[in-house]
Amino acid sequence: MQLELILEHSRSLPRRRFAAGDVVLREGAADGLLFVLDEGAVEIVKRDIQISTISEPGSVFGEMSALLGVPHTSTVRALGDATFYVADDPMGFLQTRPAIALEVAKLLSRRLQLVTDYLADVKEQFSDRSDHLGMVDEVLDALVHHQDPPSEAGSDRHPDPTVD
Repeated sequence: MQLELILEHSRSLPRRRFAAGDVVLREGAADGLLFVLDEGAVEIVKRDIQISTISEPGSVFGEMSALLGVPHTSTVRALGDATFYVADDPMGFLQTRPAIALEVAKLLSRRLQLVTDYLADVKEQFSDRSDHLGMVDEVLDALVHHQDPPSEAGSDRHPDPTVD
């Protein structure tokens, strides 16, 4: 990914500073913001498990939430002092900067490729199983070929997700 390109196109956005330990994005929240790292390092945390650390200027955070209109899928926390460019209208920002939108699409495609490669490895390891581990092929097929509109919360028994 051309992080320099993303960083260059983000310089017109307002900057926001975070101190060590500050939460930039919180898993489950939907703040409608897109962040581009200018300086510093962050950790990515999902369900209280650190997934990775990132310190490359131009790295983008909040893109899945912005593109899909869903809550953030992980928490991003500053490991030290960190500065970000912040787009308060992520869709407008991406629509007026197609080069950045293309880079974000490439990033998401790479992530999907890594996940499907991983699931293919898991499928190979557990292909002889008849329990839930043997269902990996169904999960992999659903991920790779998913073209449907977004799913909605709820179930047949409780179509309204607000009903317990």
